[in-house]
Amino acid sequence: MSTLDRARCRLQAHPLALDAALAAGVLICMVVGSFVTPQDQNDIAWGVRSPDPLSLLLITIGAAALVFRRSAPKAVLAVTGTVSVIESITGDPRAPVAMSAVVALYTVASTTDRATTWRAGLLTMTVLTGAAMLAGPLPWYAQDNLAILAWTGIGATAGDAVRSRRAVVQAIRERAERAERTREEEARRRVAEERLRIARDLHDVVAHHIALVNVQAGVAAHVMDKRPDQAKEALAHVREASRSALNELRATVGLLRQSGDPKAPTEPAPGLSGLEDLADTFRNAGLPVEVARADQGTELPAAVDLAAYRIIQEALTNVQKHAGNDAKAEVSVVRVGPNIEVTVLDDGHPGQEEPQPGGGHGLLGMRERVTALRGTLTTGPRYGGGFRVHAILPIKTSTAAPGDSA
Repeated sequence: MSTLDRARCRLQAHPLALDAALAAGVLICMVVGSFVTPQDQNDIAWGVRSPDPLSLLLITIGAAALVFRRSAPKAVLAVTGTVSVIESITGDPRAPVAMSAVVALYTVASTTDRATTWRAGLLTMTVLTGAAMLAGPLPWYAQDNLAILAWTGIGATAGDAVRSRRAVVQAIRERAERAERTREEEARRRVAEERLRIARDLHDVVAHHIALVNVQAGVAAHVMDKRPDQAKEALAHVREASRSALNELRATVGLLRQSGDPKAPTEPAPGLSGLEDLADTFRNAGLPVEVARADQGTELPAAVDLAAYRIIQEALTNVQKHAGNDAKAEVSVVRVGPNIEVTVLDDGHPGQEEPQPGGGHGLLGMRERVTALRGTLTTGPRYGGGFRVHAILPIKTSTAAPGDSA
């Protein structure tokens, strides 16, 4: 920071001291100007005239009032205008007391609105010029009288220009701050959406495969002694489910890596093309699953394809965990106009533990996925037992949903 910048910062921190210095400067200029007599256009004379005591008193009052120009600009303008009028009427030769009124008018114009500037400027200009022309000792057309008209106009115009510039700078600063806040809010929103999407994916992957591992491990423990061949088959399913879980976790975590991080193996995001493989994993775990598709080979956007797959995966996982050992599941995927409808039914018996509508992370994750795609989700118990999950997903989404990046 340069010396000038440091001095400016100190003066801005002590505005009263700055105004006192300005008042002292104006006082010196007015006192010096009271000893000057213009001879012609290019010459002036010193000491031909000297101010009388009244003029010096009026000069001092006008300059002293400028110390308070920031705290009470209109009052200071009234005081300086009054002493200028008195000096214009009584002083001969006159001292330039009107200089203090010009500075006060500039302050009013720079700190108020344009309408107030017009009123104060016209009033000051009319009063000071009229007093000098009508009641002053010089002819009304004298150069000194016209100078009062010109300087008051310049003071009002300069103050209004400074106020306008400050308003423009302030508006630019506010727009920049607002844009910065908007960028930060948008960044936070995107981070929250991405975090939510990853949380849903991780929940779907872990819940599905861990449920399968739990079931197969229970089967293996139950038949270990009496039917070791069936126990080996169950453990093989455990190994396959755990390997699939690790692969999907590795693909999901790979999305979190930065561009400069070491590359990690990734896989395409799952979709309805892998629906039969998904059903087979549940069939191997002992859950009969029937799949019916009438989507006519529709090519789905990546977000819709992933959401449909995850909804079926989570719904079948809930059937595996809650519907009972004898439950069966039915999965249907149907193209209906501009939508794709996914339905998962089970025939769990009454009295078995069933998920409550809207409860748990699984149903919540399903609802978030469907809502992000502007679709609808209906879940609830079926009459006579069982549970129903029905999702309607628009094939053409109006906005990019979380998961497109997969």
